[in-house]
Amino acid sequence: MTKVIGVRFRSAGKIYFFSPGKYVIKKGDHVIVETARGVEYGTVVTPIQEIEDEKVVKPLKTVLRTASTKDDEQEAGNREKEKEAFRVCLEKIKKHNLEMKLIDAEYTFDNNKILFYFTADGRIDFRELVKDLAAVFKTRIELRQIGVRDETKIIGGYGICGRPLCCHSYLSDFVPVSIKMAKEQSLSLNPTKISGVCGRLMCCLKNEEDVYEELNRKMPGVGDFCTAKDGLSGEVSSVNILRQTVKILVDVDDEKEVHEYKLEELENIKKKQKKKNNNGNAKKGSKEDEEMKELEKLEKIEKQEGKSKLGDN
Repeated sequence: MTKVIGVRFRSAGKIYFFSPGKYVIKKGDHVIVETARGVEYGTVVTPIQEIEDEKVVKPLKTVLRTASTKDDEQEAGNREKEKEAFRVCLEKIKKHNLEMKLIDAEYTFDNNKILFYFTADGRIDFRELVKDLAAVFKTRIELRQIGVRDETKIIGGYGICGRPLCCHSYLSDFVPVSIKMAKEQSLSLNPTKISGVCGRLMCCLKNEEDVYEELNRKMPGVGDFCTAKDGLSGEVSSVNILRQTVKILVDVDDEKEVHEYKLEELENIKKKQKKKNNNGNAKKGSKEDEEMKELEKLEKIEKQEGKSKLGDN
């Protein structure tokens, strides 16, 4: 077992492990550590704990010191300098007429490097821009192209639920999200309904996926044929996944009635055979086809973008 603390370098950023060394460190403390980017100022998000050796990325670096008042002032000063760096970079982008959108500017704690995050359609030749920025700031310059999900993670905002965006408030990395998750949760497959602020499938689709998978395992689908313990049988007209109830259209005295049953009250479930078109695919309406194509496109783009490019360490 290895003794470690968890440190973040930005809000909802990735958590990195460091050895506390001789220091007694609590959650919420600020520490100075050495990273691949240089000396950095971080916030402790998990207190001293012991974890299995195989979970530690070697070599495990030790905390240089707990942050002093001077360090806190330097960090605050860096945040102010970032505003000026952002303004200057915007001017230089305009001067070079580059088709790119500047998202954020970030100083390393020791001022050894300034990182500029931007989005753009395709590749951008920013070599002359880097030269101009290096001449102004007299330090190393890195321009990092990020995707729209990272852009939203940095800027923040509110989702359709009215709460702060998951990616900006607590998600340290993006989780893979798929159309299958929306289907499992019986959500509308309209792209505008299940897409987030960033235009990609909403991260929160993953939150309850495991629960819905388990609840759906024994549930019939709409259109399936079911027989209940009371002897009545018919086609499923609707299901309530969370309540585990099924509404069935049954024949009673030559009339159609809708009866609601709990899952355990059903004896036999016969799955509906999906009609195929000439291509061998299940038939859908033209609007449904368009929505599905749009969702598949979003899913493909998401896979291509992969993990967050806001690497802090």
